[in-house]
Amino acid sequence: MGAKLTPRQKEITRIYDSLTMAIAQHKLRPGTRLIEAQIVDALTANRNHVQAALQRMALQHIVTIEPNVGAIVAQPSATTAREIFTARHAIESAIIACITPEKMAAFAWQLQQQQKEEHEAIHSQERQRVVYQLGAFHLLLGKIADNKVLEDILHNLMVLSSLIVMLYQRNEMPVCQCDEHQQIIDQLNAGNTANAQQLMRDHLIELEQQLDISEASPYAMTLVQALHKVN
Repeated sequence: MGAKLTPRQKEITRIYDSLTMAIAQHKLRPGTRLIEAQIVDALTANRNHVQAALQRMALQHIVTIEPNVGAIVAQPSATTAREIFTARHAIESAIIACITPEKMAAFAWQLQQQQKEEHEAIHSQERQRVVYQLGAFHLLLGKIADNKVLEDILHNLMVLSSLIVMLYQRNEMPVCQCDEHQQIIDQLNAGNTANAQQLMRDHLIELEQQLDISEASPYAMTLVQALHKVN
């Protein structure tokens, strides 16, 4: 896993990261057709590299590739949504088990910045910004854990979670979870792993309870708009 990437692999990863970030930021909705020519133009990319990135996303169930249609952003079913949250319970508990107070101290500045940006996003009332920052907290814990396998699995689960939120979240604006995030941080700083794991379980249950599998938001954005100036 520590092997140096070739120029081709770096380019495929760049395209993959741009597309998955657009999904994580709710710029690309479930069911959006990912037209290769538009991706090539928007990202100034090679078509073969785009195809490889889409194949990678298909293997992770982030997109589906249909004959004579191409790649489409996945539309997870209600059953899949529940399975993804079950997987997140297991993976995020394992991630917390890897985190020590020493690791937390090494990432003190990053945690402070992430929480600052999370609060600013919530006060801005910008849905895409809020959703992205709420997810960024979980991804940062994955990085702090220093376990590349768990981190990669979590990244995939978080992209899929973004699709689920777009399809099934009851409220237009996600409920603020800053206090829950800070409580988890406090317990990890204190070395209270079991308490942090329980707080994370409660947190994920609360997130799942915000979902309503009977409805989906009507908001949509075109592929070109979503890839324009991806942050």
